[in-house]
Amino acid sequence: MADLKGPRNGIVHWPKTERPRERLLSKGSESLSDAHLLAILLRTGRRDSSAVQVAIELLDRMGGLGGLAACGIEELCAIQGIGPAKAAQLKAALALGRRSLAIPLSTGTRISSSADLFKHFHPVLRDVKHELFKVVLLDAKNMVVKETTVSEGSLTLSIVHPREVFALAIRESAAAVIFLHNHPSGDPTPSMEDRRLTDRLVAAGSVLGIRVLDHLIIGDGRYVSFADEGWLTRPRDDQEDM
Repeated sequence: MADLKGPRNGIVHWPKTERPRERLLSKGSESLSDAHLLAILLRTGRRDSSAVQVAIELLDRMGGLGGLAACGIEELCAIQGIGPAKAAQLKAALALGRRSLAIPLSTGTRISSSADLFKHFHPVLRDVKHELFKVVLLDAKNMVVKETTVSEGSLTLSIVHPREVFALAIRESAAAVIFLHNHPSGDPTPSMEDRRLTDRLVAAGSVLGIRVLDHLIIGDGRYVSFADEGWLTRPRDDQEDM
């Protein structure tokens, strides 16, 4: 008869002091490797491998935790021993981890620098595989009124129209706005499209009396701020009509 408890090298056969869950409870998460922490989330392995061995294979195939955070559900399910339920558990845990790192940007928060924005949005956007264009609405004292996603694009293109952006700003009675989006490539250097879009948005804001305070582009561990670089100038009257 087959062993219903799993393979003889399964975690259930390890000394209790070495089992990931028991070790976390007695010594804390710092005592565990990435593979051991993943094994706790996986809970079970497969017939020929323990949960730790599956976790090691997963990290090796994905290139570490960074690759794991960026991969999709289908890629996870391609690993033997990981089905949709386990893949969902892993993605949920990673998403919670990213959100816990983000500095809260709640209503009433005062924005004082581009670094404040980067600290909030980088953990959330750094592993997203497509471009997200967001707007932060501010009142006359630069306090946050609301933040929202305006557009979701492909790997290389995010389509944003000033009409959509400023309709929201007008509806919320915003006095100023800050734009930001991610570059999935990891390089935050603005493209010519980014520059043209920013010019159009600044021009639209000038007509409507809504200040554009910054446009932040977020990459992998770094960012570019149009305001910090001095690129956020008031458009000339003879600039191309938006």
